[in-house]
Amino acid sequence: LSGANLSGANLDGANLDGANLGGANLGGANLTAGNLYGAYLVEANLAGANLDGANLTGTDLRRANLAGANLDGANLTYAYADKDSQWPEGFDPVAAGVTFE
Repeated sequence: LSGANLSGANLDGANLDGANLGGANLGGANLTAGNLYGAYLVEANLAGANLDGANLTGTDLRRANLAGANLDGANLTYAYADKDSQWPEGFDPVAAGVTFE
């Protein structure tokens, strides 16, 4: 799914465990309660995506855009990001368990 255009897709509860979504457009997608454990999301666009209750444990979020995303209840333990990763306003990725490279 690298580079896929999934903008606005309804992926509610989808199992994307370990998926390669590098550079994918998931802007505005519904990923509520989705399993993205260990997914590769480098340079992915998740702006405005609904990740309420999603499992993002161990995901690679380097240079990912999560601006405006709903991360309520999302599990970001052991996820990693870099200085170029973008977050929703007021969201503290370190407090959520994200490690920065």
